[in-house]
Amino acid sequence: MPKDFDHWNEIKKKIDVREKVVFCNQREIWWCSLGLNVGVEEDGKNQLLERPVLIIKVFNDRMLRVAPLTGKAKEDKHHITINYNNRNGSVILSQLKTISSKRLSRKLCRLDEKQFNKVVERLKQNLN
Repeated sequence: MPKDFDHWNEIKKKIDVREKVVFCNQREIWWCSLGLNVGVEEDGKNQLLERPVLIIKVFNDRMLRVAPLTGKAKEDKHHITINYNNRNGSVILSQLKTISSKRLSRKLCRLDEKQFNKVVERLKQNLN
């Protein structure tokens, strides 16, 4: 099925002109408009092309490093299983990306410190 990049472009234009600064913190999980991407890059879902992301690092109030989540529990080199909001899912370690905080829409929860530290350790291992 072909991707509707024109629809994503219209959403992206609205996101870009947002004035509101979203305050967020490391370890938080937010709904984020990741949009439609190329090839195997992780796409958003629903009308706003969103998916949950884990905030790995906050550089400032405008720029963040995030990792998208999937609703399937997977444990391999590119995924680590987590539990949040009483559900299992996985952090997609291979899809780490830097984004604008304007893409964030709704906070879901905050990941506990133990799980977050495991995610960060696995990310470090993958960078070697």
